[in-house]
Amino acid sequence: MQSFGTSPADSLDEELDGIRRLLQLLKQEQAQLVAANVDGLPALTEQKARIVATISDLARVRHSALATAGFTAAEEGMRAWVKTPAATAATGKSWTELLTLAQAGKDLNRTNGLLIARHMARNQGALNVLQGGAQGGSLYGRDGQTTNHAGGRRLVIG
Repeated sequence: MQSFGTSPADSLDEELDGIRRLLQLLKQEQAQLVAANVDGLPALTEQKARIVATISDLARVRHSALATAGFTAAEEGMRAWVKTPAATAATGKSWTELLTLAQAGKDLNRTNGLLIARHMARNQGALNVLQGGAQGGSLYGRDGQTTNHAGGRRLVIG
């Protein structure tokens, strides 16, 4: 991350770049989830974490600049600041784009979360069947070993 000046707009282009990269990763993640290809997910998760950390750092820089300029160090402050003469029309446009892309990211992330929940439910159902939850008799025990449960009554002779 480069060094920024004192204007809340100084890091905006880099934040936009980060959000765009995050959206691309979320789309790749969604494609992997739809294809049930979970092997590629860990690498995407690592990349997402790095990008989110960078975006968070950039937002802190922007918030600090807003506070220095006398505005609330949050999104409300930025909304107010872009209406001042210190902000250019391009800055206002970039801010609006950032908010739009951030909402798109939230939507993609929510959808991906639903896909993950669906995969987890399917896997849990399969585990329940293997452990006998659906039929009442266990095929595999908690230790992974097969169990043998004979059905019906036991007869003792003797």
